[in-house]
Amino acid sequence: MASLNKVFLIGNLTRDPELRYIPSGSAVATFTVAVNRVYKTQTGEKKEQTSFIRIVVWGRRAEVCGEYLSKGSPVFVEGRLQSREWEAQDGQKRSTIEVVADNIQFLRIGGQAQSQGAAKQTPPPEEIETINLNEEPEGSAPKSDNANQGAKSDEEVPF
Repeated sequence: MASLNKVFLIGNLTRDPELRYIPSGSAVATFTVAVNRVYKTQTGEKKEQTSFIRIVVWGRRAEVCGEYLSKGSPVFVEGRLQSREWEAQDGQKRSTIEVVADNIQFLRIGGQAQSQGAAKQTPPPEEIETINLNEEPEGSAPKSDNANQGAKSDEEVPF
């Protein structure tokens, strides 16, 4: 049986990312993204619904998110859904569904990176573009990706 677990979201952070390190030394950042949906009811009334989605980012990309993202930052997130279960301190079983990010892109509004945190600085252009969490670690040979060999640059896109 075929299956697919892929998520694409565009939204704004509801608070600053929480960056921590697990015992092995790997960084993990978590934050929540507010995603809006506008729709019309049967009577033609326009309504807006907001969903709050928890995002988990690992490794160096988690550190970059912790450094440059802040409450209100617009982001594009590509990833997969993951469910987790645990037992809370009160003994009750808890569960959640979250998005484990494979790719994050910091979005710009009006040519500027969006940031409300006074201590946050706008990253250089090479760091604000797509952050691909599936990149090979430094020092390893890159894998061949036939799907991207015919890709056009942004300057060649006709819009």
